[in-house]
Amino acid sequence: MHRPRILFLIGGLAAALALSPGLGASTLAADPVVVVRPGDTLTGISKRVGVPIRRLVELNHIANPNSIYAGQRLRTAATVSAPKAPAAAAARVHVVTRGASLWAIAKQYGVSVSAMVAANRIANPSRIFAGQRLTVPGGSAPAPSAPTATATRVHVVTRGSSLWAIAKHYGVSVSAIVAANGLANPSRIFAGQRLTIPGGPAPAQAAPAKASGASPAMPASMARLVAKRDWVRRVIVHAADSWDVPRAFALAVAWQESGWQQGVTSHAGAVGVMQLMPATADWVGHSMLGRRVDSNSTRSNVHAGVRLLKHYLQRYDGNRDLVLAAYYQGQAAVDRHGIYAVSRPYIASIRHLERLFGD
Repeated sequence: MHRPRILFLIGGLAAALALSPGLGASTLAADPVVVVRPGDTLTGISKRVGVPIRRLVELNHIANPNSIYAGQRLRTAATVSAPKAPAAAAARVHVVTRGASLWAIAKQYGVSVSAMVAANRIANPSRIFAGQRLTVPGGSAPAPSAPTATATRVHVVTRGSSLWAIAKHYGVSVSAIVAANGLANPSRIFAGQRLTIPGGPAPAQAAPAKASGASPAMPASMARLVAKRDWVRRVIVHAADSWDVPRAFALAVAWQESGWQQGVTSHAGAVGVMQLMPATADWVGHSMLGRRVDSNSTRSNVHAGVRLLKHYLQRYDGNRDLVLAAYYQGQAAVDRHGIYAVSRPYIASIRHLERLFGD
């Protein structure tokens, strides 16, 4: 019970010496160590020894600041530099653990993803692997006076899970999980997939880039597919303009349904870019377009699907959640029962996509 108090006194004395007149900027000569006690947290130790959490993480190569254990020996030595001549931060090496993402590692060390990519000549920021040694470039990190960093977690997807439900469980946004894992389609996750769950609030979304139809916040893997299928995007935009449907809304529904791929047919028999069931295509063609809909034609398929969205937007007074529920579960079901619970992940995914495609 006495040892931590002695160590605290040593740390306090060393800090006092480092800040005393005549010594200026100096490095602690000793290498004090604190032993983690049951119930200790890194925040509590940081306050007790007067060393910022970020520095404790760096000194002890802590991969997860929330995972320290009783008996663990933590170095607390720190360099106190005069503000007028700060020492350049040295490059560090981080060993990638299973399930980690470059985004989470960069956030842990207070550097940008682009700096990590440049320092390690990474061709694809989404492709790092367990055991990989990454150079973490030095530089001026944000002042650690008010540490708020929370550790990332890893969630293993179970059968039948949705990104919407996972985000709700952890209290984060779908957008934050998409960004942390570089997901091209929020509705396409699979059992056994390991998802990094970022801590803290999701970053503010950047303004969309209207020229290309994609937002800067869009994952790189998705942006490449969007660019590759740009001709389909133009067909959807033309149909949206023709029927006075918000462009981003139509683009998001089409991406959710098929990834803008005409050759996709569902197990239930839904066809094409807008995933029209044969009976739905006949209904739209007969009652709304006055002509036959060819679901196997990209243009005919898209125009019918967007016309159906227009119908729902008028029927539900622009309430997009009801529109999407009707597109997913059927108009009669929405009119009688409202939005089914099973439709919620579908709606959340499209609303996220809509922000990526933003008008």
